[in-house]
Amino acid sequence: MPARNTQHYDAVIAGARCAGAAAALLLARQGARVLLLDRSRYGTDTLSTHALMRGAVLQLHKWGLLLSVIAAGTPPVRSTTFHLPGAVTTIEIKPKHGVDALYAPRRTVLDVILADAARDAGAEVRFGVSVTGLRRDRTGRVTGITGRAGPERLEVSADLVVGADGRRSTVARDVSAGTAHVAPASSAVIYRYFREDQAAGYHWYFRDQAAAGVIPTNDGLACVFAATSAERLRREPSGADAAWRRILARAAPELAEWFGHRDAVGPPRVFPGLTGYLRDAAGPGWALVGDAGYFKDPITAHGITDALRDAEILAHAVASWGPDAVRRYQAERDELSLPLFRVTGRIASFIWTADQIGDHLLELSEAMAEEAAAMTDNNRADPGRRLELASA
Repeated sequence: MPARNTQHYDAVIAGARCAGAAAALLLARQGARVLLLDRSRYGTDTLSTHALMRGAVLQLHKWGLLLSVIAAGTPPVRSTTFHLPGAVTTIEIKPKHGVDALYAPRRTVLDVILADAARDAGAEVRFGVSVTGLRRDRTGRVTGITGRAGPERLEVSADLVVGADGRRSTVARDVSAGTAHVAPASSAVIYRYFREDQAAGYHWYFRDQAAAGVIPTNDGLACVFAATSAERLRREPSGADAAWRRILARAAPELAEWFGHRDAVGPPRVFPGLTGYLRDAAGPGWALVGDAGYFKDPITAHGITDALRDAEILAHAVASWGPDAVRRYQAERDELSLPLFRVTGRIASFIWTADQIGDHLLELSEAMAEEAAAMTDNNRADPGRRLELASA
């Protein structure tokens, strides 16, 4: 079937998960004509650790979406407890910048809230559409996308194409986005869900060659994960359920005892270990947000927070920085990302002693605090600021 040409857009975004939907929301609020596309169906789930750190909660609050997360039954998290060899430390979540709790929504909740908000802001949102390639002008600048919706082929022109289409990003591949930094190691994580109305706060466990966590989420469930190095998981002789139990017993014997005799909700879900990276984030007519541009190991549960952060940095860049927008976006993203990326790589390696893991977690906390402080800038993503995306 011949291609169908649509009207020109200021921005076309490939991927309507949290990074892409957030970018569409903010750009549309700033007056851009936005097309948001996703290959999946509306409201589908995806593998996730769920936990939002303070930076992400601050952004949802600032964007007027936190009340929707709460209304969906997402339980408040008012403390974080670290269980290290010989020491247990609980940190209360103190009210700051209008936020007095953290949250860990299911992706069927968070992604839907963001996509709906993008549509309400004026973005055109279409599911079941795959981006298959990019259009360019004679200079090589990206000028739009090609795609497919069932049997129908699409050709869409745009001043800016945003890849928010995950680790296997079509946009990143077609612009040959370089990889500036690669993680030294990867963890492997097995996730299970349990009925656990009494789960209070985030709980993180670290022991020799193993880690675990309990994260309260929607529908009276807790996500209970067990993690080890990817290499060690490959040596596990049996299936995911047995591996989850053995790793959990190493990381948190008390958790293994408590959950080992209870029925899980659904099968185990496995992240087998994938190398983290920091790719080039932008170029003439294109930019990457979320996992498309920056994938960090899930062991520190910071992926959603970074995805929302990058969407906001990009929206602020194209609204404020004119011809230097994409270069400035990448510079700020890298400045905030590298400290988190590096310490996460060290934690994911599982090559640390009981003393060292405490130092790594302190370094992680300091990097997250700097990130949250950066995202409280009230001049970011001003809905009243009009965009000039053609110069992005």
